[in-house]
Amino acid sequence: MSAVFLTFSGNCKTALTFYQTCFGGSLRFETLRDKLQGYEEAPVITGSLISERVAIHGSDLVHDEGRKLGNYMAIFLCCKDGEERRALAKKLNPDKHYLPNLHQENQKLMEITDAFDVRWILST
Repeated sequence: MSAVFLTFSGNCKTALTFYQTCFGGSLRFETLRDKLQGYEEAPVITGSLISERVAIHGSDLVHDEGRKLGNYMAIFLCCKDGEERRALAKKLNPDKHYLPNLHQENQKLMEITDAFDVRWILST
């Protein structure tokens, strides 16, 4: 199942809790253990609101270029394991221009951009 992925830059928990009042459903958050500089509390690595009408996933962690109009939305796909994620990343971008470096292989979330400048967040 595909879903919307939004970058909130510090207020993911507040935003997804607000969306829950609009759509109902259940919330789940995974946070860093420690606070990061610039965040009032430990940032949300990934948060999810799953309801009958919508699936919204998000994070407080922003892209290297910062959060700006257009780059805070992505298509989120949950992969069963790292092998499935690698295969999907290669299919989405066979030219390998935007394939992640090895550092991202061990991360929970992997971000790639396809040839059409669509951002994908691939989770394991």
